[in-house]
Amino acid sequence: MGISSIGIPGLILILILALIIFGPKKLPEIGSAFGQTLSEFKKSTNSIMNDEEGKKGDTEQEK
Repeated sequence: MGISSIGIPGLILILILALIIFGPKKLPEIGSAFGQTLSEFKKSTNSIMNDEEGKKGDTEQEK
């Protein structure tokens, strides 16, 4: 049971709880910060994957 099994009702519940906890003025700031963090994480992951593929290609060329 992972995060992929939350579904639409679960996401709506999380959004309502976030709205109650943080208020409507803070929610856009939090969403923006979360989006930027997720974007940086994806860039880092892609960079690591590309580095690993480059190393794999170098070792195959040496053989």
